[in-house]
Amino acid sequence: MPRAGLSLALCVLAAAPALDAQRRQPAVKVEPAQVTCPESLGTGVKTRADYCFVLAGREPVQGVIVEIPPHAGEAALLFNLHNRHTYSESEVKAGKGFATYTAIIGALTMDGELLGRGAVQSEFRTAADLYDRIGGGAGPGGVKAVAPLGCVEIVIPIPQHVKQVSLLGEILQGRTAAGPEVTSPGRPVAIISDIRIEYRPRR
Repeated sequence: MPRAGLSLALCVLAAAPALDAQRRQPAVKVEPAQVTCPESLGTGVKTRADYCFVLAGREPVQGVIVEIPPHAGEAALLFNLHNRHTYSESEVKAGKGFATYTAIIGALTMDGELLGRGAVQSEFRTAADLYDRIGGGAGPGGVKAVAPLGCVEIVIPIPQHVKQVSLLGEILQGRTAAGPEVTSPGRPVAIISDIRIEYRPRR
């Protein structure tokens, strides 16, 4: 019995430094990111979120630039990814409103290293399919014709040394009443919102 008691005491003592180290670590934070948006869509009427276009391109300086705070270990970039749809009431009433989209974007370092990708696929049939409407337009209710469609939360791991991330559009496959969507440099591929950083602050 004494021998067993001694072994238990040694285990507790050995574990104590590790537990103390864990308690001393800064807590994980999730906060809105500082973002430079090259082309803003506007603010959502329903969600009050800010929406930003992700443009097609190859140069990181042309993308949506997200600042990454100094962090210990791996951080994470989180955001909502949406397709871009131009709503037409007349097309819906005429039974020609159906559209389908698949968009893929990439997250890169400012040196061009690919950190990860995000994809969203959605279909439109009626106005109820839209994720949100954007204020400040000339349409009925003062909303814009262009609106976010669908919503997928994307999580991109961020290495400790990375200070900025660029989001650029890669692929857009879509079909609308006007014909197939095409991807060309500088054109919107997708829309993002609610951009956040999850990280443990560096001491």
